Amino acid sequence: MAGISRRGLMVGAGSTALLAACSNGIGSGGATQIDARVDATQSFLFSRYPGTQDLASRAAGVLFMPLITEAGFGIGGSYGRGALRIQGATVDYYSAAKASIGFQIGAQQYAHALFFMTPDALEEFRRSPGWAASADIRYATPDQGATIGKETTELTPVVALVFGQQGLIAGATLSGVKYTRIIP
Repeated sequence: MAGISRRGLMVGAGSTALLAACSNGIGSGGATQIDARVDATQSFLFSRYPGTQDLASRAAGVLFMPLITEAGFGIGGSYGRGALRIQGATVDYYSAAKASIGFQIGAQQYAHALFFMTPDALEEFRRSPGWAASADIRYATPDQGATIGKETTELTPVVALVFGQQGLIAGATLSGVKYTRIIP
């Protein structure tokens, strides 16, 4: 184990244990629990930020990730599970995972939704064995979801909304998050 210090190993193990201890769906009741969490997240988003309902109606599909848990102490990571919905119906389940290294300490939980605004963007996502969030995503705050214009979304293949942050790490982003289709 050259290059890995005992301290680094302990920090990594501690971060992993902290992530596993959070209620993020690891080892949970499968599709039924994911669907229930996605229903609650969608309901919250649409009722709190009504413009997001219009955004979803114009999208080719929406990936709802109801609970992402992120933790780190030098070495960190995040994990969560969600569902892809097309015309309001769940068609697939996905996990979202990210690993990071650098200056970080703390933990947080948040939800996010990816609105696939074009059929091509949705098809690319669904055909990929492991799709990674990249620079072509347009970030919007939930408040902007109420006012994001049709002309903006027609030019943007994927719109991401990160909401419901709770915890001690500031600035949740989706850069580096890898989405993988799962069978819950």
